[in-house]
Amino acid sequence: MTQSGTAAPAATAPPMRLPSTLRVGLSRARLETLLFFRERTAVVFTFAFPIILLVIFGSIFDGVFEGTGISFSQVYAAGLIGAGVMSASFQNLGVSIAVERDEGTLKRLAGTPMPPVAYFIGKIGSVIVVAVLEVAILLVISLTLFGLRLPSDPVDWFTFVWVFLLGVTGSSLLGIAMSSVPRSSKSAAAIVTLPFVVLQFASGVYIPATQLPDWLIGFASVFPLKWMCQGFRSVFLGDEMAVLELTGSYELARVALVLSAWVVGGLLLCLMTFTWKNRRDG
Repeated sequence: MTQSGTAAPAATAPPMRLPSTLRVGLSRARLETLLFFRERTAVVFTFAFPIILLVIFGSIFDGVFEGTGISFSQVYAAGLIGAGVMSASFQNLGVSIAVERDEGTLKRLAGTPMPPVAYFIGKIGSVIVVAVLEVAILLVISLTLFGLRLPSDPVDWFTFVWVFLLGVTGSSLLGIAMSSVPRSSKSAAAIVTLPFVVLQFASGVYIPATQLPDWLIGFASVFPLKWMCQGFRSVFLGDEMAVLELTGSYELARVALVLSAWVVGGLLLCLMTFTWKNRRDG
């Protein structure tokens, strides 16, 4: 009460501030990562495929390139690191988002206050975590079983980081766009996995690019996997193995250009193709 006998006005509560889009996106990334590791089938499929192929090809082809001291298994290891990154990003997102759309999860999320951008931040954030673990496992296997050498030059590690970041981002955006192709969750795995397997053979993961036909090389050059593998080979194999590349060089400037273009182009593809509802819903 005041001296005049009138009641003092009640204190006004400060207005509630909604969390920022970035904060929501990071929270979503944590949730997406937890959900991913609870799905044992997805975990095994994402991690096991590159690891099994590395062990199989690395064990079968154990010869050495003449005059280099670099083994066939080391070349496979460097290429499969790129394939592992694309498995954790393109394949993982292409299948999982298609399933979420078909089950109505995306439609329900669209009706919440969550900013749409936060959903994609969460997806790509989760993919980065999974891809880092995938690369770490492949590196441990390559170091212990096949004698892959870690680079000692900081410049090589810088190359590794930017190839990884640009590659995982571009492949993630391509996977998000690809998720709109399957018409149901039942067909998602087959539709997304088939082009990924084809790209691995066309991108020099298992067969050196110098032994591939020109039309297949031209096809692979459109997509990020070829350039990721090329960048990772430059990091782990050194200049002496650049002879395996078509131009006799790793063309790192071109690698950066193409992967950056996929970040921009992948974003445009997502904007043009992504929908929150299944096409059967109208």
